[in-house]
Amino acid sequence: MASSSGEARPSRRGDALKKRARIFAASTIRLAQQLPRDPAARVIADQLIRSATSVAANYGAACRARSRREFISKLCIATEEADETQLWLDLLGDLEMAPLPSVTALRSEADEFIAIFVASIGTARRRVGHT
Repeated sequence: MASSSGEARPSRRGDALKKRARIFAASTIRLAQQLPRDPAARVIADQLIRSATSVAANYGAACRARSRREFISKLCIATEEADETQLWLDLLGDLEMAPLPSVTALRSEADEFIAIFVASIGTARRRVGHT
């Protein structure tokens, strides 16, 4: 996020989390590629890929935000996408379409993204003076 002077501040934590989000997206794509080739699995795979890659894209957009309010907005979208990713992963597990250890690991990572994003949103909201 830009500093009050308008200059971008490098963030090692932000860079590490962006990389982690890309790895999450790639891992989710790999899982989706292993799903059966039936119509239901194809729909779930498409939605799973969209939501997981959107986590990474929206977190990246949050890191490039021009204001704290824009940061909050993009991070809220990333949180929603992580939550949606959990839904698709849960369906894969419920329907036994994918190996449970892979589903569980990705779901756990989505949980961690949600926790990190929610905490960051709370901090950013306190800094702009609203809840």
